[in-house]
Order: sequence, then structure tokens, then C-alpha cells
Amino acid sequence: MIVSSMVKNGAILMAFALVTTGAVTLVQQFTAPTIAVQEKKQLQGLLHQVLPESAYDNELYLDCTVVTDPELGSNEPHTVYRARNQGEVIALVMQSTAPNGYSGNIELLSAIYPDGTVAGVRVTKHNETPGLGDKVEPKRSDWINSFSQQQVLNAGDSRWAVKKDGGMFDQFTGATITPRAVVGAVKNTVIYAQAHFSELANAANSCEVAQSNE
Repeated sequence: MIVSSMVKNGAILMAFALVTTGAVTLVQQFTAPTIAVQEKKQLQGLLHQVLPESAYDNELYLDCTVVTDPELGSNEPHTVYRARNQGEVIALVMQSTAPNGYSGNIELLSAIYPDGTVAGVRVTKHNETPGLGDKVEPKRSDWINSFSQQQVLNAGDSRWAVKKDGGMFDQFTGATITPRAVVGAVKNTVIYAQAHFSELANAANSCEVAQSNE
């Protein structure tokens, strides 16, 4: 009787597990397209925030290459989108990382012209302190817009620092580490973009491949 009961209970548990797994799989299959659409819209929204749509005529989110280089702040792959006008790459929109935020990595998206001028910057992910470090978000303050139309002249451009360090960018009251990290990361990203602009502009299209595999 005991063995029979154990077998019966085991069969019930197995059946329950199979049904649950099947249900989860079905939910994932049904929701995956919706999630993909939302991610696409979010990406397009960010791309449009850092670079005006009027500046390019290609589908920006479908034209990219992927770079893995610690100069961009981490050893993780970073996507570089190419903005084109009549086929010519007129700007790069680059993912990069500020590894020295107050609460860890700060992920960035920066649009950069060939001469080192920044079109715009957005923080895409961070864990900074609410009310202090989160002022990097445009809904919290307009600080992130202070990068627009600024140019990095060279690697030794001392203007690219917070004012506390003798630079031109404001720091936050009670929070200097976060803006310092973002300024440094954007500067490094601009320098990298200038040094590798032609290489990145002419690299194979990774986004087109990813799209065709979906």
C-alpha cells in the first residue's frame, strides 16, 4: 500500500510538473512577440533621444556592429549603431559603460559625430541612489543634456570633468561620484569613436543578421 501510494503521488507530481512546464512554455511563446515589439520601441525611443531623426535616413536600429573592448568600460559586448545619410555614416550611436558609478556600472548610449561632437547621451541602466545619483535620468533633471553639442578636443581635454575637478560639468549636490563617472565614460567613448570611426562605419552589419534570425 505504501509503495503504491508513493508511486501514485510521484505520478501526480510528475504530471503537475509537465503541465506547469507546458503552460510556462506556451506563455513564453505567446508573449515573446509582444516583448520583442516593446523592446524595439524602447530602443527606437532612446536612439531618437540621442540623435534627431532628421539627421539620418536609414533604419538606425537595423544598422549596427558589436564591439568588445575594455576601452568602452567593460569586457562585455557593446553595440554601435550607424546613422547614415544617403549611405554615408554621419554619426555613431554607441553603448558604453561607466564602471565606477557609486552603486556599480552605469550603462550609457552616446551619439557621436566624426569630429568628436556629442549629439546626445542617455543613461540606459543604473543602480544609483534615488534622489541623488538618479539625476542622470532626464525625468529627474536636465543634467544629461549638458553633453549635447560638446566636443572632445583630445585625450587631454581637461574640460571634460566635473567642476569640482576643474571641468565644465556640474556635479550633483551630495553626489559627485555619479556625474564624475558618467563624464569620464562619455569622454572615453568619444575618444574611442574618433579613433575607430572608419572601422566601425565599415564593419559588417550585426543587426541585420540578428533580425533575420528572429
